[in-house]
Amino acid sequence: MSTSEQRPLGERRGKRGVFRTKSVEQSIRDTEEPEHALKKSLTALDLTVFGVGVVIGTGIFVLTGKVAKENAGPSVALAFVLGGIVCGLAALCYAEFASTVPVAGSAYTFSYASLGELPAWIIGWDLILELALGCAVVSVGWSGYIQSLMDNVGWHLPVALQGTHEGRFGFDLLACILVLVLTSILVLGMKLSSRVTAVVVAVKVTVVLIVIIVGAFFITGSNYEPFIPKSQGTTAGSDIQAPLIQLMFGFSPSNFGIMGIFSAAAVVFFAFIGFDIVATAAEETRNPQRDVPRGILGSLAICTLLYVAVSVVVTGMQKYTELSTDAPLADAFKATGHPFWAGLISFGAAVGLTTVCMILLLGQSRVFFAMSRDGLLPRIFSRVHPKYGTPYRSTILLGVVVAVLAGFTSIDVLAELVNIGTLFAFVVVALGVVILRRTRPDLPRAFRTPLVPVVPILSVLASLWLMLNLTAETWLRFAVWMVVGVVVYFVYGRQHSRVP
Repeated sequence: MSTSEQRPLGERRGKRGVFRTKSVEQSIRDTEEPEHALKKSLTALDLTVFGVGVVIGTGIFVLTGKVAKENAGPSVALAFVLGGIVCGLAALCYAEFASTVPVAGSAYTFSYASLGELPAWIIGWDLILELALGCAVVSVGWSGYIQSLMDNVGWHLPVALQGTHEGRFGFDLLACILVLVLTSILVLGMKLSSRVTAVVVAVKVTVVLIVIIVGAFFITGSNYEPFIPKSQGTTAGSDIQAPLIQLMFGFSPSNFGIMGIFSAAAVVFFAFIGFDIVATAAEETRNPQRDVPRGILGSLAICTLLYVAVSVVVTGMQKYTELSTDAPLADAFKATGHPFWAGLISFGAAVGLTTVCMILLLGQSRVFFAMSRDGLLPRIFSRVHPKYGTPYRSTILLGVVVAVLAGFTSIDVLAELVNIGTLFAFVVVALGVVILRRTRPDLPRAFRTPLVPVVPILSVLASLWLMLNLTAETWLRFAVWMVVGVVVYFVYGRQHSRVP
């Protein structure tokens, strides 16, 4: 009997060529190779903390006021509910895949098992871009908060080391140092990383709860009137800076009113980005079939609840038309005569962003590690540290690259690329759930997405709608990165793939 005939039926269904699939069984066997096996040390609580740590960032400290003032008024709370629902649809798909294929790589690994090698490469290439730029952007935001706090006590960095701002070129020393320090922590082990994250997340969530509890005493009922302000039309754009949906269909979304809530949901959705990072740690979880779905869904539920509560409080403290767009929570406390709480919020925002950076670095290194273990990237980067059990080579490489990128990056140019990359991953994972249900119905699934294919289809449609609301320029940059990725695949990845 031939080798192929001896394999389980599920392992003989893969296609050949660029759409060859990697069986779930083979993916799991690869995790058992001593030199390429990650250390299992995480629990459901660790994963939930990771999820909350990466999602609760600048979104809760900035977007709440910005979107209330510009898009929805007090009904921004409903926009956060809608954003949570859209992410919830994707989370259900991620939870099934992560419990079925508990292997590092998240959407990349899921795509390899369902859609094939080339689609998997494309999504992996996409995730590397998304997570690298995301970490760079957040580290620059963190640097801005720290520089502001330093200015308050009379400490000032040289202008050349403050970063690139408003056309002035410079190197952001603080952002670079943050990334390098966090890279070192990740190399030293996942358990250490989870402990550091747990402490910082505790501080961050405490600050958020203080905002909710203390702010509730300063709410004025009249600030909620009208809860859904009268609709206001917006002018349709016609250049590359306009949303793609405007250029394609001439559709121009409105602000305020019922449609304004949906427009706001498209914006606040990006405050939820990051919960999918939990899936990248599946291979390092003691009981992934049970704990990864709990971590994904639990962190998303906690973050949605906190977002809604904060938005209700901030729009009750100050009239939505008077909210600031730079630091709405802190400024709302200043407006009510409480500068101490405003300072505490700024401190919480700065501390909280450190965990966002760390977990984005974590996710990126695990995707890179998984692609390297499959041979699509040089195998040297899939070796794990003999003592710490971490993919130290890929972590160090990417940490240095992101540190340099953070030193020279400009937030405005790169932020939307993170968003389109995440939404693209959501689409691929949702489609993968449907396909794997049909091609491998025999696989044990500890968590099953309900109402398949309805929930995955709704997830795809919701993600595509939000992608269409991004600018044509963002789509163009994304397309260029994808073309580069396809070239790299055919030049190197296809020739070195370990899947026959």
